[in-house]
Amino acid sequence: MKELTKEAKELIENSIRTVPDFPKQGIQFKDITTLIGNPKAFKTLMDHLEARYKEYDLDYIAGIDARGFIFGAALADRLGVGFVPVRKKGKLPYTTVSEKYSLEYGFDEVEVHIDAFGQNGKRDDGKASRVLLIDDLIATGGTASAAAKLISRVGAECVEACFIVELSFLNGAEHIDVPVYSVVG
Repeated sequence: MKELTKEAKELIENSIRTVPDFPKQGIQFKDITTLIGNPKAFKTLMDHLEARYKEYDLDYIAGIDARGFIFGAALADRLGVGFVPVRKKGKLPYTTVSEKYSLEYGFDEVEVHIDAFGQNGKRDDGKASRVLLIDDLIATGGTASAAAKLISRVGAECVEACFIVELSFLNGAEHIDVPVYSVVG
């Protein structure tokens, strides 16, 4: 199932609840809790992602705080690779590397452990660890772009950024310097 069937895509899309005016007026919030709470839809999604990425020769899945942890950990388990959390600044207990990114008003920061993807981001054979970045949704792309830069900064290779939902009207995929794949959008 490298390509989603029309029925599978509709099942996934229809299991994502839209909450109007959350967290503020004018926002149409895409709530993935209804997707992960629907066993058939979640299995369909995870079967699709497993089929898509099983030939990518990945070493790690990096999930963006916090909903990316759900999809990333489940996919890492299915593929038999490591999972790395990309956290907001100050949440990781060991030596970290961080990357700032712009918000509408101000900045935020994400970080990973300095050795998250192996010593200097390398495999035992000396080649860069291959990493898939995943999150539930891409909007403006700021967080994902910062996370992809972090993966590179520690010496690993971000081979693709995957999102369950893309708000394409916000052009977030244009701000990420790696290939982007969105399941629905």
